[in-house]
Amino acid sequence: MIQRIRWWKDEYSVGRDVQINGQVSPGNQIGGLANIFEKSLGSSMKGGTGPLMKVYRYAEPVTAKGFVFMDTPGFDPVSATGQIAGGANLIAFTRGRGSMFGSKPAPCIKLATNTPMYERLTEDMDINCGEILDGTVSVQEMGQRIFELFLRTASGEASKSELLDLGDYEFVPWQIGVMS
Repeated sequence: MIQRIRWWKDEYSVGRDVQINGQVSPGNQIGGLANIFEKSLGSSMKGGTGPLMKVYRYAEPVTAKGFVFMDTPGFDPVSATGQIAGGANLIAFTRGRGSMFGSKPAPCIKLATNTPMYERLTEDMDINCGEILDGTVSVQEMGQRIFELFLRTASGEASKSELLDLGDYEFVPWQIGVMS
């Protein structure tokens, strides 16, 4: 539930999971996003068109099958930690600007959304999904590649993050409340 409060002479929407200022990170701003609403619209597109089966609280065990949503903050390590605590054993992580991120104990598969970023960070990106934009691969072909990599990784093949030994410091539980 979102509560309304008065702060100085302006009204801000404040809830457990919102940024008060509605701004996105500097990297997202450089990438062209103006506010958290635009970022949320892009995130919702990643879910596809299938039915949403259930919404889970942070770190709540996921039991439903199909497309589900977990309420997590936007900070990557905290978000992935909640998903792992909820039972995820493989993290699919789309990257638009790049991120040297890994997660333990669950492998993190990084999906580069554009070829220039993939080429800059090829040692840490698992798949170049930018090939779709380049016109060299169809969405269906890329989906098959991603699916096959997930199967191989779930069967023990190391992700790029695992090969780089990333993830020791990315297991970060969400500290709810005021922090000093």
